[in-house]
Amino acid sequence: MLGLLGIVSLLSYTVAVMYAPMAYPGYDWMRQAVSDLSAADAPSKVLWGKLSCLYGNCGLVSVLMACVFEQGRLNGTIRSGIYIFALMNWVSNVDYTLFPLSSSGFAGTFQDFMHMYVVTVLVVLLLIASLVLIMIGGYRTGQYKSLAIWASAALALMFIGVVGTNVAAREHFVILERFSVFAATGFNAVLGIYLFNGFGSMKAMKA
Repeated sequence: MLGLLGIVSLLSYTVAVMYAPMAYPGYDWMRQAVSDLSAADAPSKVLWGKLSCLYGNCGLVSVLMACVFEQGRLNGTIRSGIYIFALMNWVSNVDYTLFPLSSSGFAGTFQDFMHMYVVTVLVVLLLIASLVLIMIGGYRTGQYKSLAIWASAALALMFIGVVGTNVAAREHFVILERFSVFAATGFNAVLGIYLFNGFGSMKAMKA
């Protein structure tokens, strides 16, 4: 049942992205990143905190329960991927709270450097590693091919966001950024649904 918290996490994040800009006069979702809404001096910071309060906590509970459930059940490669995905959620939840942007955009402070070039890079690397391992484990055995397909979709969205924000014109890059920010929380919801279904009752007790 706790897997359903993965869906709650996704909904909380989606609501925050959609409605926190109401408290940020002049916010342009076409030109400004999602992280601007939770910057230290952002007028939307309080509303963002309220709307996204279930995002991190529910996401962590869901993925950690997936780690508990699949011990000794799934193949080792998928298990490793899920463990790394859980670690990525921990790093994201803790470190982005410690190092929010000091101001919209990039003000060049130590806090901004940690947010953009340390925490974000670490989160992206952990996310890539986790999704690749889940893909390998799922495609190799064919037992959880559908989970591997979802992992492939999440990885594709993340790369579209990362590459797009670096090559697209300034007025369009933020649209592509949304692909990457939803990749992880979206896959967390998918993983929660698999947990709720007992990972297909462990594929009918492995047939």
